[in-house]
Amino acid sequence: MRTLISTAFISLDGVVEAPGGEPGYRNSGWTFKNVEFLPEAFEIKGREQQEATAMMMGRTSYEAFSPVWPDMEDFADYKVMPKYVVSTTLAEENLVSNWGETVILRSLDEVAALKETEGGPIIIHGSATLNQALSDAGLIDRYHLLVFPLLLGAGKRLFSTTDKDTQKLRLVEHEAYANGLQKNVFDVIR
Repeated sequence: MRTLISTAFISLDGVVEAPGGEPGYRNSGWTFKNVEFLPEAFEIKGREQQEATAMMMGRTSYEAFSPVWPDMEDFADYKVMPKYVVSTTLAEENLVSNWGETVILRSLDEVAALKETEGGPIIIHGSATLNQALSDAGLIDRYHLLVFPLLLGAGKRLFSTTDKDTQKLRLVEHEAYANGLQKNVFDVIR
């Protein structure tokens, strides 16, 4: 069974919207303009590329990443790994041709079936709506969270507000950095 890992830059109040400067959100770019950059705080991002064997995202994140990430040296390891886009609306003809193999999954059942296949970890970047649906369906196995010392108020959140049973997590790795960032890696307890 494959491990599904959600990775996110997240504010202390749970916002994940527009950390890199995506347009349309008033606090866009909050990870780079509001907190001093310390390379050691982002070590986990390089490790994720080395450990993941595939990448998953929702349509909105795919449409944001696919024009940019294929040509970025910082994301070179992701270029060659298979990608899975979970979307009911994305058409095959809208997939980019320079970012390796990409498969569209049309349902959470297809994600669950993918998890049952042989292979290594699948990393989920961005994709707030997808993360909420996967978490609510009990499909996420691990969270890699870089928590920024910011309160952003409004914005898309990593976790849904669905009324559900308590989901326990086990902290398996953590570190705090001089710039206030915290790395928290949690395994989901089943």
